[in-house]
Amino acid sequence: KNLAYRAYSFKDISACISSGSFKIDGMIIAPCSVKTMSEIACGISSNLISRSADVVLKEKRKLLLCLRETPLHSIHLDNLKKLSDIGAIIFPPVPAFYNKPKTIDDIVNHTVGRILDQFDIEQNIITRWQGL
Repeated sequence: KNLAYRAYSFKDISACISSGSFKIDGMIIAPCSVKTMSEIACGISSNLISRSADVVLKEKRKLLLCLRETPLHSIHLDNLKKLSDIGAIIFPPVPAFYNKPKTIDDIVNHTVGRILDQFDIEQNIITRWQGL
């Protein structure tokens, strides 16, 4: 909350971010539970998070989901496929090791940097792959 420009209760379904007329570039849900992902996939808007995600998809804006749960069964996979088919970015926060991380911060920063790349947000927290 301290870093946010504005914060809303997840219960406040009337918040401006739940409207298609509110201009945003997209939405990142991190972490995203299977419950939230499933609600979004099925068009259920039970709270501000699922409602705002529904609007982001409806308005053809970027929606990125950092799914936090494993293992997954076929219903989860079907819901992820539905979301991918309509443009959502499915981004499991799986650690990358090709960059030879030395600390947990290195692993977290790489994931955060890759997420920011999806939204074309300039950052210098990851080292770009230069090949072998």
